[in-house]
Formats: sequence, C-alpha cells, structure tokens
Amino acid sequence: MKQFFRDISPRRAVRDFMDVWRGENRHRWLVLGVAVALTGSLLALFLPGGGRAPAEKPEITWVTTFDESRTAADIIASNCANQRLKDALQARIEEREELRKDLYAALGRATFVDVDEMEAEARAEEERAAAEAEAARPDNLPEMATLTVEEYCAQATQGAAG
Repeated sequence: MKQFFRDISPRRAVRDFMDVWRGENRHRWLVLGVAVALTGSLLALFLPGGGRAPAEKPEITWVTTFDESRTAADIIASNCANQRLKDALQARIEEREELRKDLYAALGRATFVDVDEMEAEARAEEERAAAEAEAARPDNLPEMATLTVEEYCAQATQGAAG
C-alpha cells in the first residue's frame, strides 16, 4: 500500500492532464463536463444533506450566592451598605480630584498662567451643565426618585421594622 501512494504525484497528474488537454482531441470539453458532473454527483451523494444539528437544550445554573430566606429588609440593608461604600469611594475620588486640581493650579501659577480665570470658566461651565440637567429633569418623578440615599434607607428600614 505504501508503494501505491509513493507512485502518486500531483505534479505528474497535472502534467498528464495538460498533455491530454493540449493534444488533438475533439471531445475534450464533453469529457471535462462529464468528469465535473460525475464528481459533483459523487460529492452530493456522500456529503450529508443538512449541515446543522438540532440545538441542545441549555443547562441552566442559578446564582446561589444569596440566601434564599432573605427578607426585603435584608435586601434593602445590603443595598444601603453597598451604596454607602460606593459613596465613600466616590468621596475619595473627588478628594483626589481636588488635590490634582490644586497641584495643577500651583503648576499654572508657577508658569504664570491665569489660573483664577480658568477656574471661573470651569465653575461657570459646571453651573451651566447643572442648570441644563435640572431643566431637563421631569417634574412628575415618583416620590422615591427624589429621595437621597440616606432618606430612602432610613424610610425603608423604618417601613420594614414597623
């Protein structure tokens, strides 16, 4: 079997094909058409009819990190604690932002830049943006949406306890 495959050469097959194709043969187009049709027919027979398998039903895994017996008060307390942590992190970020602004202001003063004018422009832009946000805020918000986090947490824990 090894000897059989050793004698097969794609280069020799192409050379033989070119010799036959260029030779004196008036039936070469007919033979080429029959060869293509036979090859296509054999491929159509042996290839499967459909290429898609039916989809498998997905396996659902539920998140089980929370206790199933949690009450609404527990959920609200957890949310409020997370909000307090988020607020503390945001306060730290704002503190660092102020320090950065102070450092840039010191650098600007050292390089003779009018820092006070730039700060006034920045404050005016912030006030303008805040006014636009306030104007775009709808008047018919539910009462809960207007509460601060502290007010909501206090109200929710009183409601759950009472």
